[in-house]
Amino acid sequence: MGDTFITIMNIIGSLAFALSGVSLAIRKKMDIFGVMILAVVTATGGGVLRDIIIGRFPPVAFTDPSYVIFSGIVAIIAFAIVYIIRAKNHAIPSKILDRYNKANFWFDTLGLAAFTVEGVHAGLQTSQSHNLFLLIFLGVITGVGGGLLRDIFAIEMPYIFTKHIYAVAAIIGAIVMGILVLYTPFQTISMMAGFVIIVCIRVLAYHFQWNLPKIKL
Repeated sequence: MGDTFITIMNIIGSLAFALSGVSLAIRKKMDIFGVMILAVVTATGGGVLRDIIIGRFPPVAFTDPSYVIFSGIVAIIAFAIVYIIRAKNHAIPSKILDRYNKANFWFDTLGLAAFTVEGVHAGLQTSQSHNLFLLIFLGVITGVGGGLLRDIFAIEMPYIFTKHIYAVAAIIGAIVMGILVLYTPFQTISMMAGFVIIVCIRVLAYHFQWNLPKIKL
């Protein structure tokens, strides 16, 4: 059951983050190659960083290219849809743009939750599976790493440093999942709890416009 849940998390995370990468690439007026690269980097970047940290060489993204291929296909389909709409000179209605912005939020939120859970689970497969700090760190870096690389590639201020309780949600979710998975026998429930907590925190932060304190000059 646990492995099945992780597979589902991988699919959700790859789809959500690939679309998140496509969205930013289109906004930055990249060509189809740039769109594909940003989609793949967003979908697999966090996992690559995680594998480097735990000494898994080569990283899974290179030994099992299924998620890279999946992300690339998602990018091509999304690009084609937008390209056809714009080629016909159809203006995108404001209602669609509003839904598009909300969809971006959900892409990032679901990807963050799914990959944070997957990162904690990957830590359980190492010789340091009892190390709570390592589990939390791996969860967070897997969750935010792809988005961080996406923003760096697109020359954007990384989203995790500026918007709506992002990395903090991953940290809290990873802590809850790490504690539950180490000290209770319910692994699948622990993963579900981490996922749900991250989504709930992100939704509340988005709805109430919560942000961490910052200095305004």
